[in-house]
Amino acid sequence: MGRKTERSGRRRCPAGPEGFTLLEILVAFVILATVVTVVLQLFSANLTTLSMSDDYLTATVLADIRMRELLEGGQLKEGTSSETKDGYVMDMTVTETLKERTKGFTWQVFEVVLNVSWQQGVRKRSFSLKTFKTVRREVIKNENM
Repeated sequence: MGRKTERSGRRRCPAGPEGFTLLEILVAFVILATVVTVVLQLFSANLTTLSMSDDYLTATVLADIRMRELLEGGQLKEGTSSETKDGYVMDMTVTETLKERTKGFTWQVFEVVLNVSWQQGVRKRSFSLKTFKTVRREVIKNENM
């Protein structure tokens, strides 16, 4: 006999590894599957965040454009208005503020609030821009005539 046998009659394995056991292969696959799952979830979360930031950026640019139009135009009047552009709803409110404190001055102070909202999937997203603008009282009186 070329190989020595144990008392039970089985052959003894020669020194050195012959390969991996089935258990070792299964454990390696489980670890690999876990790592791949985590990496794919990270990519998915990043894509969701990118999509959301793109919507916020678009809404912010549209709101900035609308706010500049309101403030640079000479037609700032009290009231509320709403418009929709590319799925973004913009609600504008202009109110005179600090009436008692500016009663004797030639200036009026207006508060301008712009609320922007849009639908993203099943959630509704929104933010607000708020600023103040001073306007000469003579300009307002001339526009009302």
